[in-house]
Amino acid sequence: MSRRRVVITGLGPVSAHGLGIEPLWSALCEGRSALAPLRSFDARGFAAASGGELPENYDVKDLVPKSYRKATKVMARDIEIAVGGALHAVTDAGLRTRGNDPDNPPTIPADRFGCHIGAGLIAADLDELTAALATSKDAAGKFDPGHWGQQGMQELTPLWLLKYLPNMLACHVTIIHDCQGPSNTITCNEASSGLSLAESQRVIERGAADACLSGGADSKLNPMAYLRQELAGRLAQCAADEDATRKVKPFDPTSPGALVGEGGGILVLEAEETAKSRGARIHAVLAGTGASQSWCDDTVGLVPDATGESLADAIEAALRDAGIAPDAIDAIIPYGCGVPALDALEAKALERVFGAGLPAKPIVTLAPSIGATVAGFGTIAVAVAVKCLSEQRLPARLNSASTGNLCAAAAPSEARALRQILVCTPSLGGQNSAVVISRA
Repeated sequence: MSRRRVVITGLGPVSAHGLGIEPLWSALCEGRSALAPLRSFDARGFAAASGGELPENYDVKDLVPKSYRKATKVMARDIEIAVGGALHAVTDAGLRTRGNDPDNPPTIPADRFGCHIGAGLIAADLDELTAALATSKDAAGKFDPGHWGQQGMQELTPLWLLKYLPNMLACHVTIIHDCQGPSNTITCNEASSGLSLAESQRVIERGAADACLSGGADSKLNPMAYLRQELAGRLAQCAADEDATRKVKPFDPTSPGALVGEGGGILVLEAEETAKSRGARIHAVLAGTGASQSWCDDTVGLVPDATGESLADAIEAALRDAGIAPDAIDAIIPYGCGVPALDALEAKALERVFGAGLPAKPIVTLAPSIGATVAGFGTIAVAVAVKCLSEQRLPARLNSASTGNLCAAAAPSEARALRQILVCTPSLGGQNSAVVISRA
């Protein structure tokens, strides 16, 4: 059955290095890390007091139409990341939408423009929540859950829940840019962005839309979400006075763990014929995607599948979808967060797929520069893959020394002939995602 080819025409990554691919790419090639002591809350009571925060000048009010600024009051950080990434991607793709040019007809008709955004489980702001909780006390001054259920929760602002629902990322983006085509939200932890790109791919291939805003965003840099990362055993020991830039060592068994980064963003995926008919610049081709579910002992994926079999299944599915053999892959961008058990899972999966050819496949590692970006990872990784292909260059790798049969040890940026790049990740919960990006 024939299917429409899907291309990438707009890049809107958001990371600790800033908005857009250029500041991220420059930092990666220069070997600069944005990991530093956290500003958003006092994290000194946690294992890690450092992570990858967006620059202080990132302000969502500057990234929405003036008529929409009131809505920013009900945007959690995750929503702000998606909204900023969408504007940047739309602009990069040369599209007119209601969000960036309301006075002219849109480039893509609204009913042919879809949206699929991966999200994490957004944690409530502690100040907002505790201000309401504090009203529910008994005579002894202790918290009274009965009072909270009957009356206390009514002290929350009426729009409180709209700030923290995961589907609100896609809601705001579709309203701003008037995307009336197929829309969905995927909440599968680290695999969320990759699975969202896969959904957009299928929607465009089958003709249900001509273009989609697609990607994911996540911020774990608040006390409640951060605690979950610590309880999951993900955080490295990193005091506020330690050099965070040297902590994360992907695929090195001596790595102490991960440091969390906020980020993600949006890409514009488009049918190739639509992009060509409007004279768009095509950055790269979304050649194939794959997904799978891991079996795990604890049912939630906290203990990863040590065999790597399930992630390998997703990678092999993406290769089949792209119509290529493993030896056609020229570089790999895995999650590589620095948690030894997760890195070992990914290494096993890559060994299953690439066998004796694996040591010749250069690995691109992002976590030492921007942190583990969870649901936002896939978008950032695909944007970096696109830039690698267009520049015919690999960025620098940081920190890792002993990485076994993986080509993942610290190294400077280098020129390299690249045609196809694999992006893949497992996730807390067991979902796996793989994406093949091909040179335009």
